Amino acid sequence: MATVTLTVELREARGDRGVRQLRGAGRIPGIFYGPTTEPITLAIEKKEFAQKLWGTQGSQLVRFASAEPDLDGKIALLKEVQCHPVTDDVLHVDFYAVDSSRRLKVRAPLHFLGKPEGVAAGGILQPLRREVTVECLPSDIPGSVEVDVSQLGIHDSVHVEDITLPDRVRIVAETNFAVVTVLPPTVEVVEAPAEAAPEAEGPPGEAAPASPEEQAETAKGKQG
Repeated sequence: MATVTLTVELREARGDRGVRQLRGAGRIPGIFYGPTTEPITLAIEKKEFAQKLWGTQGSQLVRFASAEPDLDGKIALLKEVQCHPVTDDVLHVDFYAVDSSRRLKVRAPLHFLGKPEGVAAGGILQPLRREVTVECLPSDIPGSVEVDVSQLGIHDSVHVEDITLPDRVRIVAETNFAVVTVLPPTVEVVEAPAEAAPEAEGPPGEAAPASPEEQAETAKGKQG
């Protein structure tokens, strides 16, 4: 995975008012921390962040460029991006310090390759997962994990154990779950219209003639 260089500054503004002023000046508040790194508050240019990192899938490595010796050249993982629920503006960014010599767990997006045989037969490709967690060195973080789906027939699936990974990269999973499948064609069921009840014989408005048993009962009543 390529490392993105991002310009960062120390953030001196504190409290809600300071954060609002920072955002009003076109910058994003952030924090840089790690197992052996004390938390450092940051300020990042909103425009630069949008150009280089906004919309990034999976995990992304970042190299800091800064006038501050404690920040310049540091390698971090883009850990979390907090956005406004309505405007989708970036509100805060977390960066996690990484050691280039230690393996870490990160998210990697899945990229499905090929046209499944089942889709050619009318089926529907249904992704069940969009990303997986992998463990590797920071330098080996994959931009995506490729999954060949060309051989899938209807009802076939690809599980995590079927995925071919780059060297020194492994998927972290407790079960051999499926990541994609091919569903059968969707068939619209049309119900037959209900049959109308048969109408009574005879002219409209007339009652149906009585049965022989009913006629006998009626005659007996008149005789009595």
